[in-house]
Amino acid sequence: METKTKNNHIGRKIGRIRELRGMKQETLAEELGISQQAISNIENSDKVEDARLEEIAKALGVTKEGIENFSEEAILNIIGNTYHVDNSSAVNYGCTFNPLDKLIESYEENRKLYERLVQAEKDKVSFMEKLLDKN
Repeated sequence: METKTKNNHIGRKIGRIRELRGMKQETLAEELGISQQAISNIENSDKVEDARLEEIAKALGVTKEGIENFSEEAILNIIGNTYHVDNSSAVNYGCTFNPLDKLIESYEENRKLYERLVQAEKDKVSFMEKLLDKN
């Protein structure tokens, strides 16, 4: 009988659904226009009046019945029954290029850039020498 009461604890169900939605008590409280402490009290309550439960369900994006019938075991069963490892469609998330090739490519680009920079400086010096020779 203890287990049945625990599984039917509406407050715990609300708290667990809120957590699964990635929502903090403060956020839910704000949505409902009540304090975070009030949410904490609700989540510690065995029962919640229907009107309040409807508001909470709406804020959580679920139905009132969804909260009432919520079962962590059912969720785990659904996940367990729908997740299958099928190696025929496995995706290789490994590196699709040789990192050493990329490093060498980068080195070559830097070398070419440096050569262009040195050539630009030589051209400037040559231009300045020509200007000085004219005077």
